[in-house]
Amino acid sequence: MQEQLHDPRLAQLRSWLQSLGPQWPVDLSSLAPASSDASFRRYFRVTSTHPDHPTLIVMDAPPSHEDCRPFIHVARLFGAAGATVPTVLAEDLAQGFLLLADLGNTTYLSVLDADSADALYADATDALVRIQLATRAGTLPPYDRALLQRELDLFPEWYVGKHLGVTLDDTQRTTLAGINEALIRNNLAQPQVYVHRDYHSRNLMRTEAGNPGVLDFQDAVIGPVTYDAVSLWRDAYISWDEERQIDWVVRYWEKARKAGLPLTADFGDFYRDFEWMGLQRHLKVLGIFARLSHRDGKHGYLDDMPLVMRYTRAVAERYSELRALARLLDALEGRAQAVGYTF
Repeated sequence: MQEQLHDPRLAQLRSWLQSLGPQWPVDLSSLAPASSDASFRRYFRVTSTHPDHPTLIVMDAPPSHEDCRPFIHVARLFGAAGATVPTVLAEDLAQGFLLLADLGNTTYLSVLDADSADALYADATDALVRIQLATRAGTLPPYDRALLQRELDLFPEWYVGKHLGVTLDDTQRTTLAGINEALIRNNLAQPQVYVHRDYHSRNLMRTEAGNPGVLDFQDAVIGPVTYDAVSLWRDAYISWDEERQIDWVVRYWEKARKAGLPLTADFGDFYRDFEWMGLQRHLKVLGIFARLSHRDGKHGYLDDMPLVMRYTRAVAERYSELRALARLLDALEGRAQAVGYTF
């Protein structure tokens, strides 16, 4: 009772599960958190006597903050494409509850190592290509200029302003605006496909059949073809040396082209697009991680910022068109400018 007083949503969720009756018989005493999330969504695991589903996942998505309908819609699209996604077994959109098939609790992040990575990433590549090949215009929102810009705006607002406590001067704002425009032009010029938007080691599950299980896809859009590849191999939660990253990206590029995706014939051009897309994503992620800490009290994400900043700096310092961003980061962080090379 005390738990329910402090968490009325949990009391509602328990009542809803009980209302499902004999079709989905669950043991309410087994209800326990299944994973954390960077949004207002929560996930619980519960045991069941259903012959096909010994455990089930329950999504709690408060309607005032979240909408379950995109999750259901994208699950159908990605499932039809041949990806392994959690089946929606029961729903209550008014209350914001979904009952889902359980894809287990073994994330890619928990099992990725030097020995397992090739096989796991090969499976993730196959699933990604299947999803991208299934793209149909008009089925998902576009990853358009406005959305790309809103994401980039998170960096000056939350990372620079809130996290560093710095106000950009007019020259710095102009510099950042020029970098953003170059990135957006590049991103929009790429082939447009289904984009998961968080296709990384925390949202991919190692499964016995149909590996990987794909989660957290409710924000999917139609956008740049390199985006999910960047999410996968320039992951904010695990890093690899660049030589190995490039090998995996080459394998994806070859497989995707062979499957019929309209990728550039020159890998060097594709890799440049990959890196520029990554810079857009990592500037966004720095802003999101800062917001999660300073607004939402989720301070654990600060531990992942150094890796994201290393990705950001590496690309900013590699291309002459982006060097102004590296100098801006030096100024913001009070670092001396270092000699670098461009190409």
